[in-house]
This record gives sequence, C-alpha cells and structure tokens, in this order.
Amino acid sequence: MQSVDQQVLGQARDWLHAGESCWLATVVATYGSSPRPVGSLLACNRDGRIEGSLSGGCVEDDLLEKLTAGRLAQDRPQFFRYGETEEEAEQLGLPCGGHLDIVVEPHSPTPPTLAHFDHLVGCLANRSCVERRVLLESGTFDCRDVADHAELRYDHDNGVLVQTYGPQDRLFVIGTNMVSAYVAEIAIALGYDVLVCDPRPERLTSFNVAGARKVGDMPDDAVRRYASDSHSAIVALTHDPRIDDMGLMEALKTDAFYVGAMGSARTSANRRKRLKQLDLKDTEIRRLHAPIGLPIGSKTPPEIAIAVLAEITAVRKQCAADARAAIESIAAGG
Repeated sequence: MQSVDQQVLGQARDWLHAGESCWLATVVATYGSSPRPVGSLLACNRDGRIEGSLSGGCVEDDLLEKLTAGRLAQDRPQFFRYGETEEEAEQLGLPCGGHLDIVVEPHSPTPPTLAHFDHLVGCLANRSCVERRVLLESGTFDCRDVADHAELRYDHDNGVLVQTYGPQDRLFVIGTNMVSAYVAEIAIALGYDVLVCDPRPERLTSFNVAGARKVGDMPDDAVRRYASDSHSAIVALTHDPRIDDMGLMEALKTDAFYVGAMGSARTSANRRKRLKQLDLKDTEIRRLHAPIGLPIGSKTPPEIAIAVLAEITAVRKQCAADARAAIESIAAGG
C-alpha cells in the first residue's frame, strides 16, 4: 500500500511522462467542519481521470468541470474557495458551515516538471521527507530535501504555498496471533503500511490479513531492515520472550516513534529487567510502552487492538500523556 500523497503524486508523474498535461490541487485551509484535512491532494487530467480527494463530496466533480472547461488554473496556479455560501456548501456536499480553500496548479510535461515530480515520488519511495514551494504569481515551483515533516504553510497575501511530503507511517508487528490480526486490520484502515514478522514458518503461513505484508526474518534483522526510521511504530505481540525480546533489543535503538510490547505489569517489569541485562541503556528501556496500549479496560483481542492503536495514535499526535491521564481519571470516577 502506498500513502495517498505518493499515489497522487505518482499518478501525476505518470501522466506527465505519458505526455499528458494535468492539474494538482491542494487543500490549503478549511473552515468549520471539513471531511478532508489541510494538505489533502487531488490530481486530474483532461480526460476526467481523478486520483485523490479534496472533500469526498461533489467538489471533485465541480472542480473537474471548471478545469476542463478552461475556467480555472489554465496558465498558472490559482487560489479558489468552495462553500462561500450555505447554499453552495449544501450543493457541494460540504458539512454545515464548512468551506475549504484550495490551490490548483496546471502542469505540462516539460523536462523541469518531469524532473520535479520524479524527485518528489523518489523521496517518498525512499521514506524521506521533501519540502515543496509554489509561487502562485509567477507559477514557479521548487523542492528541497528536509529531515522532518512540517505543517503546510500558505501565505494568501503573497501567494506562497509550502508543503512537506513525507512517507506513509509504518506499523511493524512482531508475532502472529489473533491480537496481531486485529491490530493489523485496524492499522490498515487507519492508513498504515503494515508488516507482520514471525520467524515461525507455520505461524506466518496461516496468518492472512488483506493488505498486510509478511516477513519471515528474525525480528532483530527485520526491524533493522524495515522499521528503523522515525515514521515507524513497532509492537511485539507474541508473548514469547525469545522472539519479542530479540525484536525489542533492536527496536529500542531505532528512531521508531513508538515501541510497545504486550503483557501484564509483572511480565513487563520482568521484560525490562531482561533488557537491562542485554546491555540496553536506561534511556532506551524507558522508551518501551509496556503494558501496551491505553488503559481502557481491554480484555478481548479486538479491544486490545483498539487500545494499542489508540496509544500509537496519541504518541504520533504527541498527546499520549494527556490521553492516558484522561482515561485513568475517568476510570477512577474523576
């Protein structure tokens, strides 16, 4: 599975390499309730083919009609607002009181444009970040490689759009069991690229979750190969310390934004002692989320999976401590 950005930019690149002109549209601001976040992308060509989404409503059809009729963004990038009135918002399927601002760019298959899109798609394929800048008045654009993702910036007065594209978040699951299956299914629904690792061939063969890739390597080798960057989360779910600890030894040394392991409080305490004996630093061991997941009273495999993905989401959004405190307060009757 590719990230949405990679799919949209990749399709635009393919059209350009085929000699076709196309448009790239970006949501630069939303007001009120909006079904798609700022930064959402859509690409379309003159034949009416669309990749991506701006609203999930009728905006896409209206935009395509305006573009192909020559009423929008023909020679240079153009700003456009949808949902100026309640009637227009209702007609276009926007939520009540919501409207969205977009920037639409026309692109033709010139050598500089081809090189530009090749570089963007290449960065995403290599799981690296790239910052792209568009100047609406001149119609020029450029890009540069960057270390981290940044929020989209749009200067309406000066007509400058700056957006960072980054790789799809990846969830690396160690172990195949019922909890792993539910974790993988929910993560895929949330847009993660899911890899499931188990060195036991019979277990891996019988694990079937559509969209999840299976890896038969030893966990430490697989972590190094597939999940060592800051866009990865790693969860150890086997309940077998011989397998889980092997993966965790390596995972806690990586840049992964989340590392967690399933088990009770006692099991987790014993695991930390073992990791200490394996020469991991205290700072590395403190990165481990164990017991895994937010404390929502989960008992069944699907409930545990929900708790795990909720905690991963909170960590990714940098609000894990607040989420955990709120849940514990509710459980205590606060």
